[in-house]
This record gives sequence, C-alpha cells and structure tokens, in this order.
Amino acid sequence: MDRSACDVSIAPVSQATAARFTDLYFRRPFLIFIRSGSKVVTCPLHGEIEGREGDVMIFPPGVVLTMENRPLADRHYQAEGVNFSDDLIEEVFTQTPVLQRKAGIQILRAASHQPQAVLRLLKETLATTDLPPEIRRHRLLEPLIWLKHQGVVLPLLGEDTPHARVRELIERDLSHDWRAPEVACDLGMSEATLRRWLAKSGHGFSGILLNTRLERGLGLLQTTGQPISEIALDCGFKTPSHFSDAFKKRFGIPPKSIRTVEA
Repeated sequence: MDRSACDVSIAPVSQATAARFTDLYFRRPFLIFIRSGSKVVTCPLHGEIEGREGDVMIFPPGVVLTMENRPLADRHYQAEGVNFSDDLIEEVFTQTPVLQRKAGIQILRAASHQPQAVLRLLKETLATTDLPPEIRRHRLLEPLIWLKHQGVVLPLLGEDTPHARVRELIERDLSHDWRAPEVACDLGMSEATLRRWLAKSGHGFSGILLNTRLERGLGLLQTTGQPISEIALDCGFKTPSHFSDAFKKRFGIPPKSIRTVEA
C-alpha cells in the first residue's frame, strides 16, 4: 500500500443520546468537523467552548478535557473526526514559535471560515486513488496550510508525561492482559519506580489501564457498527457486562445509548 494512503484518516462520529464525558485524553492532534448537533468542550486554557453545525474544532495533543455531545431532537449528533500523521503536521507547523505552542482548543466557525469545504476537498483527495504520490501528499498538506493561515496552532506532540507513555504502550494492544511489572519492564524501570513515577503525575496504573480501554470503547461505539460484545473483548474486558458496568460508571450512560435513544 502507498504510504500516503495512511497519512490521513477520517472517521464518521455518531451519538444518539446527549452525554457528558469527563477527563478524556487526546494523545495526538485531532480535528472534529460538526455536521449535526453541537459539542461543548471545557478547555483548560479557554474555558467552555461550543461548536455548532458546520464548525471545526481543533484539539491539541496531550490535552485532558471534558466534553458533551448534544444531538438534535430529531437527529443524532454527527461529526467527522480527522487525524493527520505526525510528519504532515511537522512539515507545516514545525516553525511555530515556542511561545505559541501551548494551544488550547481552537475553533473555526462555519459562517466565517467554511471549514466543511476544506473537509470535502480532503475527502475527494483520499477517494482519488490514481494521483501521483507527490500530488497526493501536497493536497493532503493543503488543509493544514489552510488551518495555519487561519491562525490555528497545531503542536506535533504533547508533553512526554508518565501518563502519556503508559497509555501509548497500552494502546498498542488493548486486548492484552497488561500488568504493571510488564509495563515497567517495557519502559525500562522497576515496578516500584513505575508506581512512584505515576503517583507523582496523579495517575495510578489500574486507572490509566481502565480509562484507556473505556475511551477506546467509546470511540468504537461512536465511529463503527461493531457489536458491543466485540468492542468489549477488543478493548480488554473479559465480558460484555463488565464493559457495560464500567462504561456506565465512568460516562453515566450504558454503551447502547451511544447508538440508540431509549424510549
């Protein structure tokens, strides 16, 4: 496969029931183009921000935040999430001044910026399979150049914290039965050192493991039609009921309510 085919990914996001998700972690930069409903985000730097239909919200890497997706009375919340590869982001934003790299959530409004037009161009590029690699890459860079021209700051990576390093390792295989000694070994330290290291960051190993699995489960519920029972197993839960109980405890609604509105 041509490497450039993996440089950008677009995933449709759908949610039937309004829900507030706390302490969500974004390890890499992420763009969300809102098509229906609204999204309210509590940003550590800018406070509460609401994105509406047609807007694009830009999430920097390494941020932990609270968000709420709000469907309309007669339609699901719908959006499209876009991930760019690190090398594309680096090519466009590598010269960003250091003082500008502490970016919070940023938003470009539909009326003044028309971000959905940029999304359409991006999708057309991905759908055209016979483009020469050089032209394809240039067209995939254009949305990032456009974002920069609009004043968006998009750092490449978040801070390399203990929390981030452990999550990155776990995300490689969520179905694996991760244990603290194994993670410590993979990170080149003793288990005691790992636990002290994580304690200083305010996160425990078991909590990071559970949250990583639940947040991946949430993403799969929103972006795929995969059965909930399969999602539970793929995310490392021994049974679907265990996943459902943990999901409801963390997010306040059962997994099925992400996809359907209960009568």
